[in-house]
Amino acid sequence: MDIAQLEIAYVPTTGVRRAHETPIVLATEESLRGLGHLVDDPKTFPIEIVRWPAQGWRPIDLNSGDQGGVTEGLFEFCWKGETLYARNNAVGDSYLFGWSNWPEEAAAGACDRLRERALIWRANYHPDGGQLFFPLNGQSFVIPLAPPGDDVTPEKFVTFWCDGGRGLYLHPNVWHGAVVPLDEEAEFLDRQGRVHARVSVDFVKEFGCYLAAPLRRPPAQRA
Repeated sequence: MDIAQLEIAYVPTTGVRRAHETPIVLATEESLRGLGHLVDDPKTFPIEIVRWPAQGWRPIDLNSGDQGGVTEGLFEFCWKGETLYARNNAVGDSYLFGWSNWPEEAAAGACDRLRERALIWRANYHPDGGQLFFPLNGQSFVIPLAPPGDDVTPEKFVTFWCDGGRGLYLHPNVWHGAVVPLDEEAEFLDRQGRVHARVSVDFVKEFGCYLAAPLRRPPAQRA
C-alpha cells in the first residue's frame, strides 16, 4: 500500500496526553455474544442489511428499503513507523486509524520500539448493515468493540484478540474502533452493507483521551 497516495477521509483529532486502556479478551463465540460472530467461510456468511427506517406512521413497503445489497473488497492495513494507515477498497476510503505512541512523538519511519498499544482517536458503527473482516493471510489482530447505543463512552469498550485463523463479523449498530494488525502489513476481505452509513465518536473531542487497545495476547480464559 502506497501511503503517499492515500487521501485520508477524516483528519485525526490529537493534542491530548491521556489514554483510556481497555480490557482485552480472546474473541470467542461466548465473549462476542450480542456483538458478532467468528467466521470460517467469508463467502457464504450472511451480511445483515437493515431496512430503511420509516419517516412517519406509514410503513416502508414490503420488498423495499433493503435492496442496496452488500459490497466487498480488499481492506489493506499498514504500519508506517508508529502510525497505522488503512485503505478500504470496498467503499473507497482511506484512514489514519491511530498510533502506537503519542502522535506528536510517533516515529514516521523505521522504529525499534515495541508496539504495546494502539491509541485510537475515533470509533463508529453502521446502522445500515453488518460488517465482516476476514484476514487473508491468517494474521492476528485486535479490535475494540462496544454494544449499541449512542451514549457510548470509552469505558464501554473491550478489545478483542483475534488469532487470524477465522474472520470476525459484527452486527449492525455495534461500535468498533480500528482493526489493528500485529504485523507490519495485513490484508482482509471486507464485506458490508453497500449504503455504508457511519455514526462516529471522537474520543479526543468528547472525552479528552485516546482509546488504548492493548497489543498483547490475553491469557487463556478458564472454562
